[in-house]
Amino acid sequence: MRDQRIATYHLHKSQPEKLQFEIYDLRSYRCKNGEKAASAHSHSYYQMIWFFNAGGIHTVDFIDYPIEKDTLLFINKDQIHFFDDNLEVEGKLIHFNESFFMHTEVDLFLKYCIFNVTTSPCYIVDLDTNKIMHSYLKSIENETKHKGAFGAEEVIRFSLKSILILLERTHKSRGDVQLQFQNAYQLQFYQFKELLELHYKDGMAVSEYAALLSISAKTLSTISAKVSGKSPAAHITERVVLEAKRLLKFTSLHVSEVAFNLGFEDDSYFIKYFKRHTKVTPLAFRNNLL
Repeated sequence: MRDQRIATYHLHKSQPEKLQFEIYDLRSYRCKNGEKAASAHSHSYYQMIWFFNAGGIHTVDFIDYPIEKDTLLFINKDQIHFFDDNLEVEGKLIHFNESFFMHTEVDLFLKYCIFNVTTSPCYIVDLDTNKIMHSYLKSIENETKHKGAFGAEEVIRFSLKSILILLERTHKSRGDVQLQFQNAYQLQFYQFKELLELHYKDGMAVSEYAALLSISAKTLSTISAKVSGKSPAAHITERVVLEAKRLLKFTSLHVSEVAFNLGFEDDSYFIKYFKRHTKVTPLAFRNNLL
């Protein structure tokens, strides 16, 4: 039976003085936290899961990802995911909070390229990339043994970012997509996405997001179309609908409670809104997933 709420886990929430980063052996972690990890849950931090060998599946939101050798999964904050019952898979888990990661514009770019709620979070690592990543991983593990040493946190942070940059370069090169972050449009678009994560439950109009960015609604629409091929309104709708789907699938909240959680004062309007954008009613969506 589904719970009223989705279990949400945190990393050093009550200990801000601690290093906001942890690395775990995947098999040991699964054996210790098997039941929790196999139940649908979310967390307030970012998670990278590196599976060294093939076996089983991992579910992120509504998609099952088959685990192949050297699969990497990137789990964004608030995404719903869970492991299967395969406790034999080897690998590494990397957890880090936003305060550890987000310091530059490049970080913002990586966040929305890799830890993206609307695109595939799954990469397969080739042999050459694998070797380089293991060298960075070794550096991270060495520094975590000496967390109080001078510059240890910076070495861990730089090594983590080096891994993410390497992966994104490799990923983009396979699709002949140029990796760049060279114009203000991209930065402003990702800043809009940041604001959207904060306010998607508030029913804000495009003009209100634009005002927070100190630009006009027309400019925000131009930026969004140039960078993503979609309007700002489409991004707002997609985020609201995604959260509605999560609550319908992973909790036992009544439709009226889902509507209230998403800022809808009228549940009948929420039902119409959901059906308009998904072609099914909330109850039909929930029942089809049972």
